[in-house]
Amino acid sequence: MRIRRDKGVNQELQGIETELIAAVSDALAHPVRLALFRYIMLCNKEMKPVCTKDLVEVFDYAQATISQHMKKLVQSGLVEINKVEKFSYFYANLGILGRYINATKKFSIL
Repeated sequence: MRIRRDKGVNQELQGIETELIAAVSDALAHPVRLALFRYIMLCNKEMKPVCTKDLVEVFDYAQATISQHMKKLVQSGLVEINKVEKFSYFYANLGILGRYINATKKFSIL
């Protein structure tokens, strides 16, 4: 994002990851993606791998629907993929989640 220096907002926005806030907020804005991300975090906490087949069984959506939602979560950086043979295993990227939380805190005090 470009910010004109002469507008006086550059210093206030400096250090805030606006692109990250936008991407993650967009990814989590859909209730299904929010539920998928939460489920993946819980499974990762219990050291359980999660693949698309697992998500289809738990959420009772078509595989194509799950895949589209997962694509958005992966693009945002919230979820990472580890491909093993024909399976894709999903892992929550807590580093991105932490950066998002910190960035929104900075953004909220402007």
